[in-house]
Amino acid sequence: MKIFPAIDMKNGKCVRLYQGEFSSSEVVGEEPLQTALSFEAQGAEYLHMVDLDGALSGTIGNANSINKVITNINIPIQLGGGIRSLDTIEMLLKKGLNRVILGTAALNNPSLVKEAVKKFGDKIAIGIDARDGYVAVQGWRTSSKIEYIYFAKQMESIGVKTIIFTDISRDGTLTGPNFEATGKINDEVSCNIIASGGMKDIDDIKKLAKMNMYGAIIGKALYTGNISLAEAISEGRRMPYAY
Repeated sequence: MKIFPAIDMKNGKCVRLYQGEFSSSEVVGEEPLQTALSFEAQGAEYLHMVDLDGALSGTIGNANSINKVITNINIPIQLGGGIRSLDTIEMLLKKGLNRVILGTAALNNPSLVKEAVKKFGDKIAIGIDARDGYVAVQGWRTSSKIEYIYFAKQMESIGVKTIIFTDISRDGTLTGPNFEATGKINDEVSCNIIASGGMKDIDDIKKLAKMNMYGAIIGKALYTGNISLAEAISEGRRMPYAY
């Protein structure tokens, strides 16, 4: 199982939210490049980044920080937040991103996903952020009437290979991910599922690995020291587990 340390950016700083509330944002790390370099030095093999300003505005909001990280980091990076057009996707991939995450755009404009997958293949991932089982968009502020499993199957039918699933109610809470909902989406679609939201300790990582998840995103628990990145990576490499 792949481990993705997370960097959420707001106004050029590393922050964490509590249950997706922007008013709860807390600065938790150094500026994004220094945090990324620290994760890389600790053995990170992948990096997960979110442009929170972009998620709200619909346009890239932390371009300078993103460019610095891409230029100075030697591990693959996936980025989400405010990516709403084919031109933006192409620009980011040309800069060196490994994978672009579509969220709001995927729900509002499935044809964009079709075009992007046709052109860029597995460099396109879908972020499914759910509240009470329904997909939320616009920086988690708006809940749709689309059930998350239905949406995942729709994306699978388009040809999407990777889905990042977050239960918003768990995000930033250090109470553990929603194993039931995460397990369900992993069972219902053939896409690679990256679990996100609420990781509290190394036991969560072990459990997700046993559930045969493709990956796990760890945010707040790394910044608080609840989880050691090196230990999480080691546990992820221990797959396959016996059921």
